[in-house]
Parts: sequence; structure tokens; C-alpha cells
Amino acid sequence: MITMFRVKSLARCRSLTRTLFSNKNVESKELPCFQYHMAESQTRTRSIGFPAQSILSIRYFSASAAAYNQTVDVFPSIVIGSDGALSAQGPFAESQAQYLQPDEEAVKSLAESLKRANMGVVAHYYMDVELQGVLTSIQKQQLKETNASRIAIADSLAMGDFAVKMCQEGATSIACLGVDFMSESVATIMARNGFGHIPVYRATSKHIGCSLAESAEKDSYRAWLQKGKESNDNVLHVVYINTSLETKAVSNSIVPTITCTSSNVMGTILQAAAEVPNITILYGPDTYMGHNLVTMFSAILDAGWDDEKIARDLHPKHNRQSIQKLKDNINVFPHGNCVVHHMFGNEVVNTVRENYTDAFVTAHLEVPGEMFEIAMEKSLHGQGVVGSTSDILKFISTKVASVVKEEEKMHTNESKRRLKFILGTEAGMVTSIVKSVQDILSTSGSNNVETEIVFPVSSEAITGVNDDQMAVVPGVSGGEGCSTAGGCATCPFMKMNDLDALSDIADMVIRKGDEVKLKSHLPPQRLLGMKIDGKDAIDLGSEPIIFMRHFMKEKSMPTTLVQKITSKCS
Repeated sequence: MITMFRVKSLARCRSLTRTLFSNKNVESKELPCFQYHMAESQTRTRSIGFPAQSILSIRYFSASAAAYNQTVDVFPSIVIGSDGALSAQGPFAESQAQYLQPDEEAVKSLAESLKRANMGVVAHYYMDVELQGVLTSIQKQQLKETNASRIAIADSLAMGDFAVKMCQEGATSIACLGVDFMSESVATIMARNGFGHIPVYRATSKHIGCSLAESAEKDSYRAWLQKGKESNDNVLHVVYINTSLETKAVSNSIVPTITCTSSNVMGTILQAAAEVPNITILYGPDTYMGHNLVTMFSAILDAGWDDEKIARDLHPKHNRQSIQKLKDNINVFPHGNCVVHHMFGNEVVNTVRENYTDAFVTAHLEVPGEMFEIAMEKSLHGQGVVGSTSDILKFISTKVASVVKEEEKMHTNESKRRLKFILGTEAGMVTSIVKSVQDILSTSGSNNVETEIVFPVSSEAITGVNDDQMAVVPGVSGGEGCSTAGGCATCPFMKMNDLDALSDIADMVIRKGDEVKLKSHLPPQRLLGMKIDGKDAIDLGSEPIIFMRHFMKEKSMPTTLVQKITSKCS
């Protein structure tokens, strides 16, 4: 019996059928392709909370909870040949590689629609790989034709900056491809820069959630903040930018708050501690990231960094004593995690340790402790990186460029040299990585360097399920590359943004007369007209972002924030 499933594009349908029957004697061309619709219920994911306990015990608890039945010795991967050509190993990698070289008609059609709609597009790195492939091709075309592009694929903070730039260059609408808090943040940043009149459209009218952001919207988070404030003096709440504007507003009404990114969180905490004596840091909502920050401080102290090295390489106003004090004064919210990064458990870690000793290891700051520790250990020797999506992209690009340069100097024609990178974050990052590596190779004089991007997930990417609404789930028991514990190599929320949805938005803008329907695609406006303790809620929610912007520009804490922290009335 062949299970029928529905896919919006023929190419995607064939890819799914190929993957589904990859281990069977069935040709995908023999299978009929029906329209596929991903039921909203299938985008739900579950997360688990962690009891407050020591770093050591939570580390092992989280690894065990995040583990799944990963028994293969070799992970799926995509190899970028020395000539830039791609080859995929394993069904999961094949499903990712399918769209890295997109259909020319799809590229042409969307490019024309976006141009007619006068629309800019900002998309997160974790976007659907088919959509990223098409957007990347359009971006290249635009840059070639006009030396400018209204397509940007970036991290959550940079998305807002790119949107502002597109508005300055004449875009009359922005499509924001991400989860809801991202479109909300983009709209807020645009409004603060004088472009509040330009609409920001989400790809779907449905709620696009985020397991991490939603963990900060619960009463338990507010209670944790209140308790932290009442139990300590000089308290600063450092909140991950990947949260809703409502979370930022409510948090800021309870305790002085500044946002951070995975790129600047370490610098933010160090600078705050340098300027405010005896500060207590409340970090949330990402439990893994918070504990990983503490682990990084511990690693620095355990590695024997002296005062001189700390002042030179970490922060000029710190020494061993101040780092120890800061480490002891970080209070991490115990119940927040991202469904994607939650997947890197002990079986994945064991495979990495045993079979990928020659690989560079990258890890987002949100991954569980043991995976993070491997990357942290490797990073001390230049063999890995821990940080943000941008940090991971930069590390891989820099390593490839460095080795290519070495090979050019040697002028050898020996066997191929392959660099392996474990991708310790969402698989959608591969689109930007492949583009960067191919660009490096295209301008080099070496033909000896290959790059392998390794996905630390189960090789099988398609699972059949007994569900009337959804007969095929792209992944292992619940999602593409997902674990049975709830984590995924690809974010099910991000994948609610797809090529067809973006095309539909552009078409509605072009047609006119669809204003009512388009309105349902606007970002959440839960704070519009609301006040918290007599203060405008949007202003309260924007202030932590403004504080972060000040820090990023001036490398110091805003005077207003310092006063709020040290004031007994704050």
C-alpha cells in the first residue's frame, strides 16, 4: 500500500518520495504526486522543564532528556567539491541539498513578483531550504544587475537593520520570514527609524510560535524575575532578543532589562559587571545558553588564565577575582529551551566523539551542555567555535578560505583535502554556508579543497504516520531530523514559511483589494494601546532593545540603565 501525501510543489513532492522510498526498490517517478498540506497540529512541539540544580547535574539531565535513538555511526552530510559541485550523503542531506540549486522558473517567477510588489524580504538563517535557495539566487541576480539587493538572509537582529535599509532605498512593503517575534521586532525597529507606515507581512496568517520565546511568556518566568529582584540588590535582567515584545515589556516593568544576542551576550554581561559593583545577572529564557555562559567562565578560570590574559583577551576591566564573582552571581531561568537545539543529546555526542575526531565542531550557544563542551574544547585549539549563527558562518568561511590560501601557496596536485564541519545548529544554516564556501572556491586558484557539512542527526529523514490529515512527516518521529525527545534539526515553526506562501503574499500586494486578508498577515500587535504601570507598553518593550543598541555602539552601558539598576526604587 502506498500512502498518499500532499506537497505544494512538484519538485518537493518528488524529493519527499525519493527520500521516503530511498531504501526500497521503488522509483519516485512511478509515484503519483498529490497536493500536500502540513496540518497545523503537526507544527506543535513539546519542551521539558528543568528543575533548578547545579550546572553539573543539569548538564547530565539535559543530555539524557534530549537523547534519541541515534545508533548510526555516520551522520548525513553535504560535500562541496573543489569545483563547487554538491553531493549528498544520506536521505536527510539529500532532502536539504535538493533545493540548494533551485529551479530557474521558480527563481524567475518570484523575482518578478517581488519586483512588481516593490517588496523587500528579510529571512532568518533557519528558513526552509527550498525558499532560501530561491532567495539566494534572486539576491545574486539583483546584486549583479544593480549592485544592491532587497533580499537579506540574516540573524534575528540584523533582519530589522536590513529592513530599514530596504525602506530607505524605496521598498513599500517588507516580507519577514521567521517566527512571530521576529516580524514583531522588525516592525518595531522600522517604526523607531521612521518607517512605521510601511507594512511588514508574515508568510502566513496563522500563529508562528517558538518554544523558547513562549517559555518566557508564562507566569513562572515573571515569578522568577520577581523573586530575583526581591532577593538581590543591583539586579539586571539580560533577556535573549529571541522573545516577544510583550516579554520585554513585562520584564522591563518588573526589573531593569537589556536584550542580548548570542553574539553579544558575553560582552553585555562582562560590561554590566564592570560598571555596576556586586551586580546580579538574571539570564533568560534560554536555559542551555545561560548554563553554557557559566561553563565558559568556568573554562576560562580552569584553563588558568591570569589577570593579564583576562584583561587582554576577555575584558580590560576584569580579572580572575571579578570573573569568579560574576560567575557566581549569574542566575539562569531553569525552564526554557529551543526545540531545535534541544536535540543534541548523548547519542549524538557519543557519535561525534568516537567517529568525528578529525572534524571541526560548531555549536550554537543554545545547544545542551555536552555538545557545547565538545565545541568549547575544540575552540580552545582553533578546531571549533561556540556562538551565534553568524559566528558559525564566519568560522567555517574563514577556515575554508585559510586552507584554500595554503593550498594555493603550495601549488600541489596531491589528493583532495577535505574539511569536515559538524553543524551544531539548525540545518537551514547550510544554505548560507554552501553559498559562502562556493564563493570562496570560485575565486581561488586551488582545486584540492573539499568541504563537508555534517548534520548530527539520524540519517533517515522521512517517517510515515497514521494520521488522516498528514500521512507523511518529513523527519524522524515528528519532524525533519527530529528526536523522539522533542528536538529537531530543522525548526517546524520556521518551516511554516515556504516558497508558495511568499509568492502568495507578493501576489496579494500586486493585485490590490486584498487589504483585509493582508491585515491577517501583519505582526502581532498585542501591546498596541496598552499600558503597564501607567507606561506605554510598546515603549517599555522597546527600551531594552535601545539599551542593547547603545551598548553595541558605545561599548558601555547606558547611563539610564545603570541608574535603574542601582536605584532602590527600580
